[in-house]
Amino acid sequence: MEPKPFINPYLAGVMLGVVLFTAFAVTHSGLGASGAVSRLQVAATSAVAQDYVDRVGYFAAIGGGDRSALDHSSVMMLLGTFAGGMVSSWRNRRLKVEVCHGPSISPRLRLPLALLGGIIMGYGARLARGCTSGNALSGGAVLSAGSWAFMFAVFAGAYMLAYFVRKLWN
Repeated sequence: MEPKPFINPYLAGVMLGVVLFTAFAVTHSGLGASGAVSRLQVAATSAVAQDYVDRVGYFAAIGGGDRSALDHSSVMMLLGTFAGGMVSSWRNRRLKVEVCHGPSISPRLRLPLALLGGIIMGYGARLARGCTSGNALSGGAVLSAGSWAFMFAVFAGAYMLAYFVRKLWN
């Protein structure tokens, strides 16, 4: 069976706006993933070294003592995003294991490059105290000048870099 067609991007944008508004209304914070990932890391660390979590100030504020690092709306939002994506891809007949790559890169090279890119993005998110999606969606929604300037810089940088890596994908 053929996959179902993608949703209209304008409808998807409106739906994302409704989800963002609902997140602000229910959790009093916006959308983003890096905070939840940090909480998962602290929970994993506390499972094997609670005394270390209690000694490190950043970790202790999240999951020190008898606090659970997983007791936060961002963790549920991250899990719901993952589950929703899986259900949606299954329902629309797109759920499959694949490695997307251009003709100039093999799947064996694509995987370590993707991992390296993820590590760099994760480090950047920790350094910036938030991820790009949270900054763009949540910061942009509340008209934060810094978020708008950041996103213009991200898109400008991506367009400039695209020129140099374009041959890897066609």
